[in-house]
Amino acid sequence: MTPQPPSLHTEVVRAAIEAMDGTVAVARALVEGGRRVDLAGLDREATSLCAAVMALETVQARSLRPALEALLRQVDGLRAVLAAG
Repeated sequence: MTPQPPSLHTEVVRAAIEAMDGTVAVARALVEGGRRVDLAGLDREATSLCAAVMALETVQARSLRPALEALLRQVDGLRAVLAAG
C-alpha cells in the first residue's frame, strides 16, 4: 500500500499546529521573563485545531501526531511555568 501524499487540508492544519506551538512558546518565554500574558482565545484556538484534526481522514490525522505531541509538550511547559509563578 502506497502512502498517501498529504492533502492541502492536512498541510493547513499542520501549519496551524506549528503556529500555535510558536504562540505557546512565546507565551512561556514571556512568563519565564516575569511578564504577564493574556491567554484569552487560546482555548478557542485549541478547540478549532482539534476539530480540524478530527475532520481529517485517519491516515492524515495520524501523520500530525508528532506535531501535536510537540504542541502538547509546549502547553505542559507553559502550564508548569504558570503554576510555579
